[in-house]
Amino acid sequence: MTSPPALAAVGAGTGISFPSEARPLHVLTLTPFYPSEHDPAQGCFVSEPLRELKGDDVVNDVIAVQPFYRGRARAVPSDTSSRWHTYFSLPGNIGLPLSGEFLAASLIPQIRKLHPFDLIHAHSALPCGAAALSLSKKLRIPFVVTVHGLDAYSTRQAGPLIGKWCEGISKHVYESAAVVICISEKVRQHVADVADVRAAIVYNGVDPSFFHPPAKEKSSLIVLSVGNLIPIKGHALLLRAFAPVANSVPGCSLEIIGDGPERNDLQRLAVDLGIRDRVRFLGRQSRQEAAAAMQRCALFALPSSYEGLGCVYLEAMACGKPVIGCHGQGIDEIIEDRRNGVLVPPGSETELSDALAILLSSQPLRQRMGNAGYETVRSRHTIAHQAVQLTEIYRECVQ
Repeated sequence: MTSPPALAAVGAGTGISFPSEARPLHVLTLTPFYPSEHDPAQGCFVSEPLRELKGDDVVNDVIAVQPFYRGRARAVPSDTSSRWHTYFSLPGNIGLPLSGEFLAASLIPQIRKLHPFDLIHAHSALPCGAAALSLSKKLRIPFVVTVHGLDAYSTRQAGPLIGKWCEGISKHVYESAAVVICISEKVRQHVADVADVRAAIVYNGVDPSFFHPPAKEKSSLIVLSVGNLIPIKGHALLLRAFAPVANSVPGCSLEIIGDGPERNDLQRLAVDLGIRDRVRFLGRQSRQEAAAAMQRCALFALPSSYEGLGCVYLEAMACGKPVIGCHGQGIDEIIEDRRNGVLVPPGSETELSDALAILLSSQPLRQRMGNAGYETVRSRHTIAHQAVQLTEIYRECVQ
């Protein structure tokens, strides 16, 4: 298949339209990330743009997948046709290399009932990209694959031995795809380090019906952080950086939304730092609750050290709040340091602490930076922008 022209530049423009007589494309989306009754907020970065990918341009059928040993999931009500599917896989990382073949084999009966499709859109190389590669050969249609994080080849996840096996499969998936869609230039670079691919950069978008500035600005000095409680997200660093700020800025507090294996350790760290009464661990929250937290906070901070992009930064910016991220991550392609947000070096407790103190101490600075962030997102990074870019890629791939 020939490469669509100028794919690496997709996303620069947004005024794209297609002839009304063109029939809608029928796209099969395969994803391990999608809302379920158990966790309605998971995979929102996949589900929310699909609301814009409908009507005259695209018809989507979504199959969300997970291995059988994680139990069964049920879809939440949606405008998009979606279902959860379980498949056989060996537990743990040892099952990852073969997961795509097992998934493809288990999907064939129901996909034959749904066919014809024009295109398959897989999210992540394993298992969905490998399954899409197998299915595309059987159905004789192209597939695209989106890479959502810096661990594009599962080598970090799976370890050195199994990771090498995963790398070979993922490389074949990326090089066979009509387009590899990367959520940032950082992600594209990680993919291109190993595979020769046709790549497009499509940044994640924000749903402005959820994430928008509050009707009335509140004066609470809350630092908000949202993310899974795992080491790469930097919550321990944030707690240590916040501790001296809590002593110097009266009335400030820290709220952390998310759950994960580090929760108990982080709670103990807050006690050890003497800031237990200034930190609230809120656990998992719905999309509406997360949006409300972003609207009431003074600023957002997530000092993640391994981030392909990070939708939560964009969501906080859409709420008109200044955000703090780290240099060298995908978000530094969106944040212009000291204009629409702040970037600090990964792991720098001192610089993170200074940034927190400066922003908490200056409401005019927070207002200026928050307004600039809001304009950045609303002008280029909504789910409508994302949907236009995806539709352009789909059309080019099936020509």
